Amino acid sequence: QVQLVEFGGGLVQPGGSLRLSCVASGSIISIRTMGWYRQSPGKLRELVAADTVGHNIRYLDSVKGRFTISRDNAKNTVYLQMNSLKPEDTAVYFCNADLTSPSAVGIHWGQGTQVTVSS
Repeated sequence: QVQLVEFGGGLVQPGGSLRLSCVASGSIISIRTMGWYRQSPGKLRELVAADTVGHNIRYLDSVKGRFTISRDNAKNTVYLQMNSLKPEDTAVYFCNADLTSPSAVGIHWGQGTQVTVSS
């Protein structure tokens, strides 16, 4: 059984920073892509940042220059450093991984962590 667990959400003032972490655990053979999505009330889930096959990095336009995604492959962990946070960054942030385990190949999701940017 593969699990993705996120850490690091919380309440922060505008202009502040947060660092999210996501650890993939269980019987994992390989991980191709790891990334972060977010969803706020009444909106569709959107890709925030992803580290894809070949270490190709993608960012949502509105977070470029403020957010940085990184991976520690030895720990099956992906991070999202979020700086200069804005109220519009408020959302539930979900970790996502495209991986292979002995029983499955495909996309796995974490349970989400709330990020609230407010004064």
